[in-house]
Amino acid sequence: MTILPALTAHIRAAGTPAGTPTAPATLADRPDATVLRLGDTVVKAHAPGTDPARLTRRLETAAALPGVLLPPLTTTAEELHDRLITSWPYGTPVDPHTPAAPWAAVATLLALLHRSTPHPALPPMRGPAKAARAVTRLRAAVYAHPHPAARPVLHAWAALPAWARAEAPMPGPALLCHGDLHLGQLVRHPAPDGPWRLIDVDDLGLGVPAWDLARPAAWYACGLLPPDDWTRFLTAYQEGNGPAVPATGDPWPALDVPARALTVQTAALAITKALAADRPLDEIEQAVVDACARMPAG
Repeated sequence: MTILPALTAHIRAAGTPAGTPTAPATLADRPDATVLRLGDTVVKAHAPGTDPARLTRRLETAAALPGVLLPPLTTTAEELHDRLITSWPYGTPVDPHTPAAPWAAVATLLALLHRSTPHPALPPMRGPAKAARAVTRLRAAVYAHPHPAARPVLHAWAALPAWARAEAPMPGPALLCHGDLHLGQLVRHPAPDGPWRLIDVDDLGLGVPAWDLARPAAWYACGLLPPDDWTRFLTAYQEGNGPAVPATGDPWPALDVPARALTVQTAALAITKALAADRPLDEIEQAVVDACARMPAG
């Protein structure tokens, strides 16, 4: 039995509230995560090999910060088919078609997160490790099928400092970080009209808080995020006394390395997916690769 039918049986065994569908909805089904919803409950099968002690610390952190992170239904992960399973309340995600994305809301939550006291045994946040994994996948893909876009991406990766490539400890002071911030990590709870909360604790940990600002910063630098949205995001973070960037003045000395790392990660994943689908890069993917080509050589 694969994890999807096993997880389906697991969530059904918890009981189906009256008036809800009897069949759970699949919210995600990837090698690193399978997520199902039944009524107001969501269950997640975490990636194979997830460390149970570290996941527990992350769950405890979410439970302790209900004003910032969506709290789990329990801080104890269950084991199912050699996968760790967690349970959550359902939250309404960001509508991708909304004309005004909630950039200010996510920035305010980030500032609160970064100023929160972390769990004493919390592991490092996994942002650099995820970027390194994307580059490893790219190298494997282009070894079998060379692609001209890979060269500037790998050159840009090599020019990053060792900590941003997960080859050295992150510089301090280490603060509480989300580790994989994007608008897909934001939900309203209680659904559908409650306050915004951050979700997905898999990469939560101690590290460089600027990493959490790096994806919107990279999109802005690549021309993929409108200036007004970037200004709204950055201003809300600064007004929330977020420690990742100065309250006034130029934020880019703090954001430069993380933003370059996230640009490389995005480009690496784009090339890998394009090769797997045997298709050319689309316009957005090419823009990210072009941004890597413009990065300093070191």
